[in-house]
Amino acid sequence: MKTDTIFYTLLQNLPSVLFELLEQPPTQASHYEFSSVEIKELSRRIDGLFLPLPEYPQDPIYFVEVQFQRDDDLYWRLITEAFLYLNQYRPERSWRTVVLWAKRSLDPGIPKAYQTLLSAGQIQVIYLDELTDTSSSIGLGIIGLVVAPENEAVEVAKNLINQVQKADVTKRRQLLELVERMLIYKFSNQSRQELEAMFGLTEWRKTKFYQEVEQETKLETIPRLLKIGLSAEQIAEALELKVEVVKQAVEKQSRGKS
Repeated sequence: MKTDTIFYTLLQNLPSVLFELLEQPPTQASHYEFSSVEIKELSRRIDGLFLPLPEYPQDPIYFVEVQFQRDDDLYWRLITEAFLYLNQYRPERSWRTVVLWAKRSLDPGIPKAYQTLLSAGQIQVIYLDELTDTSSSIGLGIIGLVVAPENEAVEVAKNLINQVQKADVTKRRQLLELVERMLIYKFSNQSRQELEAMFGLTEWRKTKFYQEVEQETKLETIPRLLKIGLSAEQIAEALELKVEVVKQAVEKQSRGKS
């Protein structure tokens, strides 16, 4: 999974983290809906869009861009997308752009044409590896995990899991699922069983994401089991899947070969 995708997943599930990065109250997130919108002129979508709810007319629109590799055209593209969006949707709102760079060395610098937007506060730039304290919240802790050097990542992950386990029980499952996604991304060379052992995780087997990944892994083994002559019923029993699910996977495989 790409790193920017991981961050958009984080923003979608824990939008308060954007406002923490902007040094605003996390509760500000309740004023917004995180969305993606189509820009017809470009035949593409803006993935990181914070749209204020109608009852908060004073709040600006935020265009958010996450970048983990050098991109000399990023500012040109981002501002173009913002103006095309404004032209297409004509919102009665002020607006700002936020660029989240993994590190300062990737940033080519804001073009002179847009320097006035920077001085007016309409372009805000944040370097994630320069955040001084990511332990103050779970959202910032997740960012700290993603950008942590390999030799520090395990300790960061353990502290993050400890925070999640202390969270309100009504939010714990969602947070655990989110952390789980980050762990699988960060420690991609480890199996889920190894991650469970490394971090003492027992609850994450109950999360929807774990179950989806587990089923996907099982489905990937079906072709091999078919090759050794097992029937759909036998495969379903061996993998603890419904027979209908196995038959659908077999049918999908057959269509792919035709």
